[in-house]
Amino acid sequence: MKSKLNKAYMTEVLEMLLRTPSPTGYTHHIMKKVEQEVNKLGYELTYTNKGCGIVTVPGVRNDRVIGISAHVDTLGAMVRSIKENGTLKITSLGGFMMGAIENEYVQIHTRDERVYDGTILTSRPSVHVYEDAREFKRDEANMEVRIDELVKSKKEVQDLGIRVGDYISFDPRVQVKENGFVKSRHLDDKASVASLFGLLRLIQEEGLKPLFTIKLFFSNYEEVGHGSAFIPEDITDFIAVDMGALGDDLSGSERDVSICAKDSSGPYDYQMTSKMIELAEKLEIGYAVDIYPRYGSDASAALKAGSDIRAALVGPGVHASHSMERTHMDAVVNTAALLAAYVMEPVEA
Repeated sequence: MKSKLNKAYMTEVLEMLLRTPSPTGYTHHIMKKVEQEVNKLGYELTYTNKGCGIVTVPGVRNDRVIGISAHVDTLGAMVRSIKENGTLKITSLGGFMMGAIENEYVQIHTRDERVYDGTILTSRPSVHVYEDAREFKRDEANMEVRIDELVKSKKEVQDLGIRVGDYISFDPRVQVKENGFVKSRHLDDKASVASLFGLLRLIQEEGLKPLFTIKLFFSNYEEVGHGSAFIPEDITDFIAVDMGALGDDLSGSERDVSICAKDSSGPYDYQMTSKMIELAEKLEIGYAVDIYPRYGSDASAALKAGSDIRAALVGPGVHASHSMERTHMDAVVNTAALLAAYVMEPVEA
C-alpha cells in the first residue's frame, strides 16, 4: 500500500499549505483551500461551529468510527499595541522561544483584509547603537515589529488600518529539496495534513473501503489547546496526527513516522499504540516509539474535554519544532502508509 501513495501529490499539497498563512485563530483562508482540495478528491467538507473541518469516509461497518485529526493552525502573533514611534508590540500565539522569531519577516493582516510586511526585531536591534544589544533579554516586552511603510507615529500606523488585535504571520521560508528534505516553519502540523491528504487520495484512487467509517478532522485551534475539545460524538477511536519531536533522549528521525506512547497528558491507548507498532513492523514502515513530556495533542485535548474515546498519537518526525523546522518526505509518506494500514486493519472492541 505504501508504494501506491503519491509522494509528488503530498509534496504539492504540503507546499501549498505551508505558503498559506494560518496563525491559530486566523485559519479561514487555509480551510477554504483544504475544502477545495477535499472537493477535488470527490469528498465533502463540513464545518463545526468554530471552523474545524470534517470529511466522512464510509466504512464496511459503522459500529465504530475512527477519527483522524491534523491541525492547520500554526504559531503566530497578534498586535498587542501600537507604539508612539510607529512600531508594533506583539503578543504570541502558541508556545515558542522569542529567539526563534527574532529578525523574521512577517505579514500583518488587518480586519479589512489589508496585508502589510514587516520584520520582528528587539527594541535594541543594532550592536553599533546599543551597548547591551547582545545581552538584551528576548521576551515579548522587548520585541516589536518594524513595518515596511513610511510610518513614524502611532497615528500614521492607524491610518494604514492596523489595529490592536490584528494577526501577524511569520514568513515560512519554504524550501523543498530534491533529496526529499523539506525545511520550513509550520511543518507542525502541515506535514501531517499532507499525510491525511495522501491517505484520502489513496482511498479514492484505489477504491478502498475502510473496515470502520473514518472521519478526518482538520482542527484549527490546536496550538492553543482546544482544537479538538469538541469532536463528533460518534467517534470511538481517535488518532491525532501531529509532528514527532526529535532530539536528545528520543529515537525518531526526520524519515520516520513517530508513534508516541506517552506525552504530558499521560499514556495513549495500549491496544491502539501496540497495533500501530505491529503494523509498522509487519509492513516495514520506518517508525520510532517515543515519549514527549513537554507535548500535548488534539487527542489529549479531546480526552481532557471528556470524550469517551480510545486515543493514539502518530506523525512525521520534525526537527527543531517551533523553530526553523525540517522533515523529509519519507516521514510524510510513512505516516500516510501507517494510517492507511490501520484503517484497513484497526483494533476492534
